[in-house]
Amino acid sequence: MSNGTIGGGYPVAVQIGARPDSGFDDPIGMLKDCHRRIEHFLNTICLVVERAHGRPMREEEAAAVDAALHYFRVGGKRHSADEEESLFPRMRENAALAGMPELAKLEIEHRDANRLHEIVSLLCLAWIRNGHLNAANEQQLISATQRLKSLYAEHIEMEETVVFPRAAASLDGKTIAVIGEEFRARRV
Repeated sequence: MSNGTIGGGYPVAVQIGARPDSGFDDPIGMLKDCHRRIEHFLNTICLVVERAHGRPMREEEAAAVDAALHYFRVGGKRHSADEEESLFPRMRENAALAGMPELAKLEIEHRDANRLHEIVSLLCLAWIRNGHLNAANEQQLISATQRLKSLYAEHIEMEETVVFPRAAASLDGKTIAVIGEEFRARRV
């Protein structure tokens, strides 16, 4: 495990609940940290789907997928709430940022990702429980994971190259502090 993988080359799970790299005084940094976890856990699911299709998951594969699904059920939903309930409303209230069409697009992508995550979760859990998927469900799972990977790549790029820099440059310290406290409240 010293190389950061478990048997079969799957990435070692990130510790859920571990202290994020950025603190509540840097909520935009926290969102970026979360993006790294999203990429990590999505990569885990994609690797298992790619490597294990047509056979039962091994114990370590099932454990890795289960941890990833848990992350998206808990951390992924919290991440979307951090953006949609804290950051984006503050950006819309700020005269310099009002009218950013990117925010509405990102919110639609959150809903699209949620629908894809539901499909991935149902199919992965059925695969773990039954030891296999029929060909149609296997293809649906492959398609859903590929679509998620593409969606997140574009989504994260938009947030990290356009939205977050504009927020950091335009929101004052008091607003950033309030956003950070809201993030903290979601984690209590």
